[in-house]
Amino acid sequence: MTRPGDPLDPAVVAGEIDREIRALPAQGTQPVRVVRRAWSRRLRPAPAEAVVAVAMALVDRQRWVAYELLAHHPGALDQLGVEEVERLGAGMADWGSVDAFGCVVSGPAWRRGRLPDAAIQRWAACSDRWWRRAALVSTVPLNLRSRGGTGEVGRTLELCRRLAGDGDDMVVKALSWALRELVVWDPGAVGRFLEDHHEVLAARVRREVGHKLATGRKHPTRRAT
Repeated sequence: MTRPGDPLDPAVVAGEIDREIRALPAQGTQPVRVVRRAWSRRLRPAPAEAVVAVAMALVDRQRWVAYELLAHHPGALDQLGVEEVERLGAGMADWGSVDAFGCVVSGPAWRRGRLPDAAIQRWAACSDRWWRRAALVSTVPLNLRSRGGTGEVGRTLELCRRLAGDGDDMVVKALSWALRELVVWDPGAVGRFLEDHHEVLAARVRREVGHKLATGRKHPTRRAT
């Protein structure tokens, strides 16, 4: 078992984290996050490069835990480049993994200038539905205040234009999410986007984003009966 002050072996640390999680009586988000938080405290003094190496060694076993270890270290995200980010996203195969990746890793890395726009645009053109969803979800940290967003109208709408006619349900839902997060910054631009792409947008996108523009909410409030 590693101890504070021991030399950090990324493979060993990743193995210990994985074993601790697998040994939990319940595998729900909250008990797993307790383990992650404890390891974040232990790894806080470690060099950022070492924490990136731990995340790389862990991602195939405990994907979202690896992402959160990076996000909760003071310098780890600033060590990421395109190669590292794409390695962390390799193998994504469900919406939860993609959303954790986009909101916790790729979106913040993009916002910090660690990823070029061209990389995100390449994902948007990928045949893999999960990378196309990841491109759109990566815009959320650009615009969501609680994640440090300050409003990136141009970048967001460029991705939305590229995927406006994508009929995959996972991409459609991400497109709605990306546009709804942008409403707070520039409702006029979002409204014009809906008008300009009305013929190709899925009904879900038109409905949810249109309601957000009109009421500030995703869905109508149900009246008591």
